Parts: sequence; structure tokens; C-alpha cells
Amino acid sequence: MAQKKRKVEPVPKGSVPPRPAQQTPNWPAFTPLIPESDLSLHEVLPGQIVTIPGFFTAALCKSYVSFLSSLPLTTTPGKPKKGDAVRVNDRFQVDDPAFAERLWSGTSLKNLVTGVATGEGLNLTENQRKELWGGEVIGLNPNIRIYRYSKGQFFDQHYDDFNNVTVPGSPPIPGRTTWTLLLYLTSPATGCIGGETVFYPDPPKKKSRGSQPEPFVVALDVGLALLHKHGADCMLHEGREVLQGEKWVIRSDLCVKR
Repeated sequence: MAQKKRKVEPVPKGSVPPRPAQQTPNWPAFTPLIPESDLSLHEVLPGQIVTIPGFFTAALCKSYVSFLSSLPLTTTPGKPKKGDAVRVNDRFQVDDPAFAERLWSGTSLKNLVTGVATGEGLNLTENQRKELWGGEVIGLNPNIRIYRYSKGQFFDQHYDDFNNVTVPGSPPIPGRTTWTLLLYLTSPATGCIGGETVFYPDPPKKKSRGSQPEPFVVALDVGLALLHKHGADCMLHEGREVLQGEKWVIRSDLCVKR
């Protein structure tokens, strides 16, 4: 049965506002990594949700959780601003083009998403791939967000909207975000209970076609990369309350050329 939904409030829309310059973290190296040939994309909900199981190894996730715990996290306010979804967590946010590029090109992500990797898993033509991702993929959003959800914290039902960004290059490339990227570093295996990401499919346009579809639940799994479509076609979704332990997430977005 579907859980009773909370009040729905959209997250802020539009271009990413400028933020004060801050020192970028000295991120740990991406080692060890699973060989690209052992990874593949899984379209678990057609046109909406794609996963890469085991994108980060358990050892790498543990290393990152230890490092991220040292960052100056900020707790979100209990009362959100007008137009914001209710979110209770601790977060760190930084514009770090070098890290975004390393996460994109220094792992198997780029080759998997662009179809270069033999283990892509989706068997798409170039046109089908552009249709899925919303255009020609050029990299990740340089805006990196770190989320920690402790016991009792959650992210209420909301939609992720797109942002216009600039992806560094020679010259820099104007881009637009099309898919949210969430990289889970903890799970029940590390003591985190709850915190699942739940998607709510739109109900049928005609009541005669059936009742409200069941929610689609993505359980936490150490090292799982989750991509979900955002913008105009974003599904209503939420991060369920963490009941025990800590949920750690690295967040960015897939960008296409605009």
C-alpha cells in the first residue's frame, strides 16, 4: 500500500545562484574502483530511473564517509523558505569543477553514460541515448553537494528542477542539468536503517484505467549510483526518514549541452 503523502512543495527552480568562494576539499582518491567491464547501467524504471550497482566499492565508500565527516556540515533550518520542500539533514555544498570532472572522467561514469563502455547495459543507439539523457551529455554539474541524514532526518516529497550551468572546458560549455545523480555511501550493511528514496508515479489520467500506482522504492545499497530524471518530467519523490545510523550521499547532476 502507498504511504500517505506529505504536503508537496517544489524545490527552487532556475539557474544556480552565485555563492561566496570557498576552499575546495582535498577529496580522497577514487581507489579502489571496480573495473569498468564489471559495471553496467540498469534502467529500473524506463525513462526515469537508471542505476549503477557497485559504482563505488565498499572500501572507497568507507574512506569517503570518514573524510566527509570532517567537513563543516550545516544543518538545514527546521522551517523551510517559501517554495522549498521540507528537508531535515546536514549538508555541505561547494563548486568544485575539478572534482566533478574527476567523478565523471576518472571513474567509469562517463563511458557508461555515453555508451563507450562495453558493459553499458542499455544497448541504445546514439539518438536513443540523447533522447534518454535529454541531449548531448557533457559532464557533471560542478556544484557538489554532500548530504548526511541522521536518525529522524528526512527529505519530504518534492520535485528536482533543472539548472543552467557552465561546464569547464576550452572553451567552457553552457549546459543544462537533466538527471539527478545520487551516490549512496551507506546502507543497512553499514548500520543505516530507513532512508530509502521513494518515487511516486503519476496516477492514470482516466480513473477507469486503474487505481493509484504503487510507489517505487530504491533501497540504500553501499556504492550504488542512482540517476533519476528531473525538470519538467521529474517524478514526485522523497527520502524517507532514517530510523537508525547515518545515510551519506554525494549529489551532483548530469549535464547536457544547451
